Amino acid sequence: MTLQAITRAALAVIVIATLAVLSPQAKAQTSNSQPELQQEYMRQIAQLVEYIGVDYSEAVANGEVVNAGEYAEMEEFSSIILRNINTLATDNQALQRLVQPAQQLRELIMNKADLAEVRGATSQLRAQILQQLPKVELPKALSPTAQTKELYQTQCSACHGQQGQGDGPAGQNLEPAPTNFTDLERAENRSLLGLYDAITKGIDDTAMMAFTNLTEQQRWSLAFYVGSLAFQQHAVDAPQASVEVIDLQQMVNTSPAQLRAELPSSQANLVNILRANPQRLFEAEISPFAVAKARLKAAEEAYAAGDVKRANHLAVSAYLDGFELMENGLSAYDAAQTKAIEAQMMDLRRIIAVPNQQAKVSAAINETIQALDHAQATMTEQQLSNTALASASFVILLREGLEALLVVLALITVLRRTERNDAVKYVHTGWVTALVLGGLTWWAAQSLISISGASREIMEGVAAALAAVVLVYVGIWMHSKTNAQAWQQYIKQHLHSHLAAGTLWGIALLSFVAVYREVFETVLFYQSLLTQAQTGQHSSVWGGFIAAAAVLTVVTWVMLRFSLKLPIAKFFAYTTYLLLALAFVLAGKAIIAFQEAGWIAATPFPVPLNIDWLGMAATWQSLGAQLAVLLVFWWYRRRSIT
Repeated sequence: MTLQAITRAALAVIVIATLAVLSPQAKAQTSNSQPELQQEYMRQIAQLVEYIGVDYSEAVANGEVVNAGEYAEMEEFSSIILRNINTLATDNQALQRLVQPAQQLRELIMNKADLAEVRGATSQLRAQILQQLPKVELPKALSPTAQTKELYQTQCSACHGQQGQGDGPAGQNLEPAPTNFTDLERAENRSLLGLYDAITKGIDDTAMMAFTNLTEQQRWSLAFYVGSLAFQQHAVDAPQASVEVIDLQQMVNTSPAQLRAELPSSQANLVNILRANPQRLFEAEISPFAVAKARLKAAEEAYAAGDVKRANHLAVSAYLDGFELMENGLSAYDAAQTKAIEAQMMDLRRIIAVPNQQAKVSAAINETIQALDHAQATMTEQQLSNTALASASFVILLREGLEALLVVLALITVLRRTERNDAVKYVHTGWVTALVLGGLTWWAAQSLISISGASREIMEGVAAALAAVVLVYVGIWMHSKTNAQAWQQYIKQHLHSHLAAGTLWGIALLSFVAVYREVFETVLFYQSLLTQAQTGQHSSVWGGFIAAAAVLTVVTWVMLRFSLKLPIAKFFAYTTYLLLALAFVLAGKAIIAFQEAGWIAATPFPVPLNIDWLGMAATWQSLGAQLAVLLVFWWYRRRSIT
């Protein structure tokens, strides 16, 4: 099938088949008792009004008719518009305000008015019609560009040509000829809503049919794509232009010519930019990439103004509130690119911390923004496969959940082996409370308060540091019970005693801290991953989640089952080293979190020891904290031997 343009003959069919039926006898069918049907007719009238503005130049020039057939259609269409607005407005005061501009348009055409006057009248009337309609429901995101281009080639290029120039082989003998989407003059007066309606509803008695086989997102993506072709060579990008000047509804409902007339001259080129690059409209508010780049530009301005502290704060926010949320998705495409950008943003913060080096700061920020642009292009041009989405989802839950699970399981197994089953409920109280409060914290951050990325990292860093200290203490205690004599002595002293209330709630707190530090960030990562999934791919994300949950369940079963079968000395020895490993990892992650939040410095280590699953980063501070954990345990072990 082809994406047949809305041309004079096609719209004549629309007029005859739909609008013309709005006779007085049909008024009852379009009354307030059927608002959806009335809205449908109003959309069709708006489409016809737009057509007049687009093709009037082919009918009249300099007050003279240059094409009698075209002019006859202009007269007929303006007459039908006026008649049907009168019919719809009979019992509707709001629609009665449309009668006068419809009458004015009719008179301008009858008087063979200047093109500018007619286009001004059509723009005004169409805008008033759309004001009477509910907002158009728009997609949250367009399909990836590569996918949309492929869809155009399979569905539209046979008539409209591979480049959209209306020269496809199947369109050679069509009358009227397929639209040339690269025709700038025509595109200037064509709205994206009009293109979408043509794709969605088709044109009766023409080769253009309704594309009911396509999803709504695909139809919108096609409309934005063909609507971009005429502007590709005329969009001079301007980084200082603010996307916020035009919102998505405006861009969809209004023709470029009308939009440009409403903007200040300094922003006029923005219309071309956004029509040529519609993805920017969708990323303006929701894309972490957009957040990261905006914060980096603001950091450059703050540094230039001499406010180094604010510049550093904004650079930190660019990572935590922006890029970090896209890391999992980007890693599914290119893990090396993800690591490179992480390193760039860390280096940038070190450069910004030193005053009076504007040129170096600007160069570093520009390089980082270019890297973010490249990463964004990677994710925009290609669609994440179902396998990649499932893998990313699997890794998120397994990575974020395993540490917390091991801490909780270690506490449970220790309590059971020491015959303190009465205290296990406190462990469960801790992790269940953490899940609930973690979910509530995320909800509050979305709905009630603003929790910055820096605050999130500080919270995670404090929790990790606290957990690391407690785990070192518990590990040392367990190491002291690895010989049979020490164990028997402990049993005799404590078998019939109860743990103090403070100790019980300390156990609950450790369980809570271990889980809570992971919950909030895990939800954010999944939220970001879901925004990268196309319609129909969410099952892959949840499939990865379920697979990771299954692995964690198996780990739980294995630890609980076999820990009870181990000889007590081996149990304490193995658990000691498990807790030591967890403390080692958490100590490193605590320092990394504080560094990402800008709390402590990040001095590069000469050897690239970046091992995520061990919590190792190539900075002196994080490696020093992990070395301290090992030294404390080594000191106690040596002391206990001597």
